[in-house]
Amino acid sequence: MLCIELEDHLTDYLEGALSGDLQRAFAEHALRCPVCHDLLNEVRNSIRACHTLDAPPPPQPGLEARILRQTAPEILMACEEFEQHLTDYLDGFLPAPLYHRWQRHAVLCAHCTDLPGQVVRSIGACYSYVKEDRSMPDHLHQKILQATLGTTDARAVRAPLRARFATWLQAQLNLPLAPQLAPVGAMMLVAVLVGTSIISDDGTIGGMYRASLRVATETYTRGATTAARNASLSGDLQRIADKWSNLVKNEPARGISNEPDKQSEATQQRQESEQETR
Repeated sequence: MLCIELEDHLTDYLEGALSGDLQRAFAEHALRCPVCHDLLNEVRNSIRACHTLDAPPPPQPGLEARILRQTAPEILMACEEFEQHLTDYLDGFLPAPLYHRWQRHAVLCAHCTDLPGQVVRSIGACYSYVKEDRSMPDHLHQKILQATLGTTDARAVRAPLRARFATWLQAQLNLPLAPQLAPVGAMMLVAVLVGTSIISDDGTIGGMYRASLRVATETYTRGATTAARNASLSGDLQRIADKWSNLVKNEPARGISNEPDKQSEATQQRQESEQETR
């Protein structure tokens, strides 16, 4: 066995995975070659030393994130992006690559480190909050008016005339004007735009009216022509029906009038045949 072959089979020899002949050749070469013998002893001693060592200490928190910040700054996440994905992170909807980037930023950024915990505590407080009936502090209404309107008398601040008129009209009619009129107005506007762009010749409302009048005239003319044709066809059918009825009425009369002639002819033929027999 050569030295190169011994190096290739060194791990298998130490693990006892070599076959009988190959293991014997390996041992003979290690005994004859001092270099390979020293190599075998060094590897054995290194393995024994590794078994006697204690477990390595855990890595420091954020070590991976700091290494990536120095080696791959392009995968870092900005604080704005971190806040955008905060809800998805808490709901567990972040994909794996984005999840790891988010966690690295949470470790590295001192401003964003406590943000997830604050949000979680806020959500928990919202769920655990129990509403208590409390009395309204004195003069709170006046303070709100003073802070928002600049006066404690709400009647001193009046809405614009248009808003007051709309409110009065809505109260009189008791109808929601805006929700009903807005769709109608939009539909009318769309109808006018479509009519002026498609129907009208010159793009004006007058042109749309003239085109509509022309279409109505043509429709009326076609309807009148069709009605006249139908009337003429009805007259022809009536005449054909009258002729047919007359023909049907006359046919039985002809049959009845011919019966005596046929009987007389038969009688005459019988008389002639009797005379010939005599």
